[in-house]
Amino acid sequence: MNNSTESTEIDIRQSIIDACISMNALHINQGTSGNISVRHGEGILITPTSMPYKTMTPEDIVWMGFDGQIVGNRAPSSEWNFHMEIMRRKPEVNAVVHAHPTACTTLSIMEKEIPPIHYMVAVCGGHNIRCAPYATFGVGQLSENALQALEGRSACLLAHHGMIATAASLDKALWLAVEVETLAKQYLGCLPMGEPPLLSEEEIQNVINRMSGYGHAD
Repeated sequence: MNNSTESTEIDIRQSIIDACISMNALHINQGTSGNISVRHGEGILITPTSMPYKTMTPEDIVWMGFDGQIVGNRAPSSEWNFHMEIMRRKPEVNAVVHAHPTACTTLSIMEKEIPPIHYMVAVCGGHNIRCAPYATFGVGQLSENALQALEGRSACLLAHHGMIATAASLDKALWLAVEVETLAKQYLGCLPMGEPPLLSEEEIQNVINRMSGYGHAD
């Protein structure tokens, strides 16, 4: 399944559980509605479906191979499809965080993207954070919609659903999810006063270039 030692795999499994608990502590998720995956060997380690995070053990995390093999005592998250397709088609991504943070979800219900209201939009790789068209959770079409919204981006909203953040590591994916929720809150805070003035695409690219040597580089 992989070339890692058992202790390393257990550490990765535990890090997924810790990140799930952190999602709720950081108020970017509620209950068990979010899910997390990490690339491991020729597949992914992913949270099981509908299981309270605080009761999870490393053995509850499911391994799914890119060839369709499943190894685990539980069923994988109902959202395994887009986790798998993101990892399969975006080799630079090693972790995917999916959650239903309130501000992001509110914008997604309105089918609104997050425009360049603040230079930190640049951490997602472009001048906006797109909102993928709606599709029923767990179906292949949602994966396709998400991948289109993630083209050239590391995060997106999912219409009438929530958000996805991706990164080269789980720590960075979780950090990015928090940052996207912060931007969503800022945008919602502006809307009662009207659509806010926006930074230009050129300025966002300038910020991306300046960030390339910092911790946000990936």
